Amino acid sequence: MSARVRKFVGGIGILIFLAAYIWAVTAIAEHLPDQVFIQTLFYAVAGIGWGVPILPLLSWMNRGK
Repeated sequence: MSARVRKFVGGIGILIFLAAYIWAVTAIAEHLPDQVFIQTLFYAVAGIGWGVPILPLLSWMNRGK
């Protein structure tokens, strides 16, 4: 697979993953208690947590020539 096609497929994969991730985070957030500390902690973890599953995809996209 050429680098251009790999990056295109990876870009589409990232968009699909982020849409699903945002949907899941908002669905979970609706069930959190109304405490500012808990919501802040949840959104901080969710805001950082999306990058971890993306790293292997980025690595695959940038492999080869």
